[in-house]
Amino acid sequence: MLDKELQEQNEKVASKDDFPINWIDRISLFLSHTIKYLIPIIVLVMMYEIFMRYVVFKPTLWANELCLWLAGVCYLVGGIYATRLRSHIRIVLLYDWVSRPTQRIFDLISTIIIVLFAAAVIYGGMEDAYRSFINWERFATYWDPPIPATMKPLTLICVFLIALQSVNNL
Repeated sequence: MLDKELQEQNEKVASKDDFPINWIDRISLFLSHTIKYLIPIIVLVMMYEIFMRYVVFKPTLWANELCLWLAGVCYLVGGIYATRLRSHIRIVLLYDWVSRPTQRIFDLISTIIIVLFAAAVIYGGMEDAYRSFINWERFATYWDPPIPATMKPLTLICVFLIALQSVNNL
């Protein structure tokens, strides 16, 4: 009898995968599942650098910066994916203790804060990101990749998508 009640209760609890997938989720999933292929590329580039540095004794000038660039992209898009899965860090001491209606109020407050933060970041960073992209700002090293020209606009796009995904999750 107790097992049957527990099974019925478990069936009523919605999992992360039970929510319908809409266009916002599709964007998040497409980006995250596409960008995940950069991780093996980072590993291969680092293995190449290790081989060149310690076996051939001719280190590269570009491997570290390329890995930094690719890892930055993974980090930014990972934020969108983590938001979609509702797996960002949350202080659960109070959240888990209160009733579900109060948790919804907490969720609403956190979503409002996320949207306001995203709006402030986008507003404050738009001019710099635009200037970096238009001038194709570079990293000012020997290899000189356009890391700022790509990462500054990408940061704003990802912050916007995180806010959009947060509203969608609500």
